[in-house]
Amino acid sequence: MKVFAVGTITTPPSPEQQQQIMSKEVPDTLQLYLDGKIEQFWFRHDRPGVIFLMQAKSVDEAKLAVDRLPLTEGGFMTFELTPVGPLAPLGRLIQK
Repeated sequence: MKVFAVGTITTPPSPEQQQQIMSKEVPDTLQLYLDGKIEQFWFRHDRPGVIFLMQAKSVDEAKLAVDRLPLTEGGFMTFELTPVGPLAPLGRLIQK
């Protein structure tokens, strides 16, 4: 299953907190990518945060993965998770 995980910074960390947290956040995020849990990732331009396209067995599995990231664990970021799939109504356009 594919899941969009839209992360928003809710409480910006102080510069000192940011230095400490990001030294863990980046490797942890890259590990999720290398493990195949994050397929693509983007930086948000509308507000501080990220968007991940994730591969997971369930929304709960995706939530567990993003909840373990340091920014989320520290209460600095929240994620909205949305399961997505093929655009099924397009099947009506195929004549069989």
